[in-house]
Amino acid sequence: MDRDKKGLAYISALLYALIIGFSFLFTKVVLSISNPIDILAYRFISSFIVISVLILFKTANVKYTKEKIKKILPLAILYPLLFFGFQTFGLLNASSSEAGIILASSPVFTMILASYFLKEKTNSYQKLSIIISVLGVVYIMIKKGSSIDLANFKGIILLILSALSFSGYSVMVRKLAQDFTNIELSYIMITISFIFFTGLSIIKHIIEGSIEQFFIPLSNINFVVSILYLGVLSTLGTSLLVNYALSKLEASKMSVFGNLGTVISIIAGVIFLKEEIFYYHIIGSILIIGGVIGTNFLGDKELIDKKSLFKD
Repeated sequence: MDRDKKGLAYISALLYALIIGFSFLFTKVVLSISNPIDILAYRFISSFIVISVLILFKTANVKYTKEKIKKILPLAILYPLLFFGFQTFGLLNASSSEAGIILASSPVFTMILASYFLKEKTNSYQKLSIIISVLGVVYIMIKKGSSIDLANFKGIILLILSALSFSGYSVMVRKLAQDFTNIELSYIMITISFIFFTGLSIIKHIIEGSIEQFFIPLSNINFVVSILYLGVLSTLGTSLLVNYALSKLEASKMSVFGNLGTVISIIAGVIFLKEEIFYYHIIGSILIIGGVIGTNFLGDKELIDKKSLFKD
C-alpha cells in the first residue's frame, strides 16, 4: 500500500475519533428530550435518507447481487444493529460509566479475533500499547468514581456483547473491503438498522397507544440538530470512515482509535460544557494517546531489534 492511501486511512481514523468524541455532547442533548429507542430510530432515519439521496442522484453508486447481499448481511447485523442494540438495552441495566469501561476493552477483543481469523500479527510492543490505551480509559472512569457493579450483571453482559459485536465487525470488514465499495457496505448496514429500529420504535408506540409522542421531539430544534449530527456524521460519516480505514489498516491498529474518542470528549466537555479537567483526565489521555501511537507505529520494532541482534 502506498503512503498516500495509508495517510488517508490514518486521517479517516482520526476523523472517526473526532466525530465520536463530540457525539457524546449531542447524545446528552437528545437523551434529555427523548428515549433511547426513538433516538436510535431517528438516528438511522436521518442517515438512511442522506445516503439514499446520494445514491438516487448518482453521487454514489451501488451494485448488488444476491451473493453480495448474503456476504454483507452478517456484517450489517454485527454493526450497527447488534452493536447499538446491545448497547442501548445494556444501558437500561447498567450505568454509562460501566459502558465506557467495557466498550474500551473492544481493542483487546479485536486484537484476539484478528489474530485468529485474519492471522494479523502484533508484536509485544503493540500488544502492550493496546492494553495501555484500554487502561487509560479505565483509569479515567475509575478516578471519576466508576466501577463495575456485578448487581448490574445483565447490563454488563449486554455491553460485553456490544463490544464483541464491534470487534467482529472490524475483523469482517477487513475481509469484505476488497470485494465491496465503501458505499455498498455502508448502505446495507444503515438500511438494516433503519428498518429494525424504526419498526421497533413505531410498534412500541402503537402498543402503548402513544404514536403521537414519536413525532413530538421534531418540534425541538436542539433535538433536530443533535439527531442530524448523530445520524449523518456519527452514524453515516463514521461508517464510511471506519470502512475505508479498515480496508487499509489492520483491525488491531484501527480499533484503538475508538478510545481516542474519550480524549476528544473530555476536551469537548471542557470547551463547550465548561466541565472541569482533573489530573486523572491528563494522565488517562496520555496513556490513551501513547497506546494509539504505539499500536500503529511500533509494528516493526521487534523485527528491527532482532536484525540488530543478529548482526551483532
